[in-house]
Amino acid sequence: MTSLRPPRPTRRSVARGALALTGLTALATTAACSRPVVADQAAARESRGPVTMWTSNNEQELAWGHAIAEAWNAEHPDEQVSLQEVPAGASTEEAITAAIVAGTTPDLLFAVSPAATTDWVRQGGLVNLSDFEGGAAYIEERVGEPVSGYAHEDGDYYQVPWKSNPVMIMYNRELFQAAGIDPDDPGMETYASFLEGAQRIVDSGASRSAIWPAPTAEFFQSWFDFYPLQLAQTGGTRLIEDGTTTFDDPEGVAAGEFWAEIYARGLAPQETSTDNAMAVGTTAMQMAGPWAIASYQGTIDFGIMPVPTQDGRPPEEITTFADAKNAAIFTSSRHQRTAWDVLRFATAVEQDRTLLDLTGQMPMRTGLLDVHPQYFEENPAYRVFAEQASRVADVPTARGSIEIWQRFRDAYVASAILGKRGVSEEFSSVAHDIDDLLGAGS
Repeated sequence: MTSLRPPRPTRRSVARGALALTGLTALATTAACSRPVVADQAAARESRGPVTMWTSNNEQELAWGHAIAEAWNAEHPDEQVSLQEVPAGASTEEAITAAIVAGTTPDLLFAVSPAATTDWVRQGGLVNLSDFEGGAAYIEERVGEPVSGYAHEDGDYYQVPWKSNPVMIMYNRELFQAAGIDPDDPGMETYASFLEGAQRIVDSGASRSAIWPAPTAEFFQSWFDFYPLQLAQTGGTRLIEDGTTTFDDPEGVAAGEFWAEIYARGLAPQETSTDNAMAVGTTAMQMAGPWAIASYQGTIDFGIMPVPTQDGRPPEEITTFADAKNAAIFTSSRHQRTAWDVLRFATAVEQDRTLLDLTGQMPMRTGLLDVHPQYFEENPAYRVFAEQASRVADVPTARGSIEIWQRFRDAYVASAILGKRGVSEEFSSVAHDIDDLLGAGS
C-alpha cells in the first residue's frame, strides 16, 4: 500500500438517522392512493417545460446540482431547471415517501436509494425509463455489467445508476506503524490475519480500538459492516437472490462470526462514536467510501485496502458494496420529456467529470479510469476507489426492502454486536422470517 494524500478536499456529509419503520410503512400505504400521478402519462412523456430537480442536502452535491442547472438553463430558456434539496427527514427514503404522500415530489430526483425503488415502483410512483426511446440502451451502455442489479422485477429500468461510493477500509498509517504493522503491506487480507492485526493495534496501545463501524440499529448500517464482507466472500451474492435469503449460508455466517469476534475481543466499541474517530486517533480503521477522503485530508496519513475475505482473495477478485445513489423521474412530472433530457444531460461524460471535481464520488460508468484519466492522474488518492468501482454490488431489488434490512439489522446487532445469541442461530431464525415475508409478498 502507498501513502495517499489527496490534493484537494471533497467532503460528503452523510445526513442519515434512525428510520421510524412503522411510520414509513404507513406513509407507503397512504402514498398508493394520495400521490398526484399525471393522468395521461403518454402525453406527459412527450411534454416539455420547466422541471424541478432535487439533490441531497450536502454542500458538495448541491454545488453539483447548481452547476448542472446553470449549464442546462443557459441553453434551454423554455425548459428551466429549478434546483431544491431533499427535504429534511429521518432518512432520504422517509423524506421522499412523505413527499409522495403530500404530493410534493419533484420531476427529477438525484438521491434515489436502490433499497426504496421497488416499493416506489409498485406504488406507481416512478416513471419507466425504458419507455423512452433508447432509454434501456442508454442505461446499459453507461453502466455496463453491474446494471442488471438495478433492473426492476419486470426487467425494465426505473432508475439510472448514477454514482457509487465503493466501501473499502481506510486506515491510519501512523497507528499501523506504531502497532508494528507495515502500512505499505498490512497483510490483513484474511479474517484470521485481520483479527491478528486488529488485536495487535489494541494490545500495543496504538489506539483504543482497531475499527469502529456504527453499532446502531438503523436499517442501512449493515451496508457498512456486514454486507461488504458478504459480497466480497461470495463474489457479489446479495442479501436476497431469486426471492430467497442468502446470508444464513456458511459464507454469510462466517462474515457475521468475524464481526462477532471483533466485538467479543473488544476490538470495536459497542457505543457510537461522537467524533471522527480515525481522525482523532481513537480508532485505526474505518469502513468508508471515497467521500471520506476529505475527512482525513491534511489530518492524518492514510492508506486504503480492500475488505478482508475468509481465504484472502486478491484485490482484483473482491466485490464490495456500491453504496449507490441513483436518478429517477416521478410520475407526478408533467414534463417528462424534459426531465429525461435533463437526466441524460446530467449523466453525460462531461457532467460526470463535474461530479468528480465537486464531490469525489464515482460516476457509475463503464471504463471510468479510461474515460477520465486526467482526473485520476491529478487525484491519485481516488484511483483505488475507481478501480474498486468496477467490482461492486448493491442491495437486492426486493419488495419491502427497508423492512427486510431492518429485520436483518436487528438480528445482527443482537448476535454479532451484543452477543445475546449465536450468529448462526440468529441468522437462521431471521432468514426464515424474511423468507416468509418474501413469500407473503409474492
